[in-house]
Amino acid sequence: MPARFRSTFFGDLDVDVTFDAPIGKMTHFVIGGQADALVRPRSADALSLLLRRCHDSQVPFRVLGNGANLLVDDIGIDGIVVKLDHDCFKQTRYHTTDQGEALHAMSGADMATTLMETVRHGLDGLTAMTGIPASIGGAVRMNAGGKYGCISDTLDTITCLSTTGELITHTKQNIQFGYRESRIAEPIILSATFTLQHCDPIPIRDKVKEIFAWKKSCQPLADSSAGCAFKNPLLPDGTRMSAGKLIDNAGLKGLSVGGASISKQHANFIVTNANATARNVIDLMQTVRERVKDKTQIHLQNEVVTWSRDPEVIR
Repeated sequence: MPARFRSTFFGDLDVDVTFDAPIGKMTHFVIGGQADALVRPRSADALSLLLRRCHDSQVPFRVLGNGANLLVDDIGIDGIVVKLDHDCFKQTRYHTTDQGEALHAMSGADMATTLMETVRHGLDGLTAMTGIPASIGGAVRMNAGGKYGCISDTLDTITCLSTTGELITHTKQNIQFGYRESRIAEPIILSATFTLQHCDPIPIRDKVKEIFAWKKSCQPLADSSAGCAFKNPLLPDGTRMSAGKLIDNAGLKGLSVGGASISKQHANFIVTNANATARNVIDLMQTVRERVKDKTQIHLQNEVVTWSRDPEVIR
């Protein structure tokens, strides 16, 4: 992104801009390269104008949420990365409806903080998100969840911005949600509304503790990792097979490439040390896919999203 272009593109926008931003360090892997520009809009209007300008100038952009399931290639990425971390994108509010208590959360709100807020209010509906590090927008985009449920279970509506910055609202019924995915066409999720139920806060709090204790017992939560590396594959009978079990049965626990290795605690987690590179993780994931395919004829799909300037890198 040439210097002259940088000044004219952002000069009149109400945004904070960091050029050649080390966004890899902002992910849970804490590795990877730079983005041409990291842009933090100060308002929804500024975000809308930014999207329209990117569209008109054909500048690629991506949204960086919590960075929990993201790997940034060592060579970085081109274009603009948008981060919605100003206060206006992190707000939550509640109001009572005929169906229960509605939670309206902006997409930059932290999932863990929002969950504990609902527990204190004695509201049930988000406990399945316990131990899942994400922003609200990122969690909705990937339909985050696990054995206890997924975020779309209590979702009511989402408000998005189109590629040209126009506001669009969808009800849950108009969105196709699947296993760790959603069919949301718009590039930006601005906010989401959930319907929660009033309950005694003590059993809700106990449920959160129970889920977190279970995850702590079997997942490397203290290590640098992006959570589950691969999606649990769908079998012909319609059930899902544990990707971790497939990787373990292939004898891959502890396998390492450079500073990246398969966790000895949970085989579907790739953990990194201070010497790791993003290419170590990319190469290790490729090896895992090949070994599992050779042993079982099952193709594992990445759950971790990879960003790269190189179009050949698996995304």
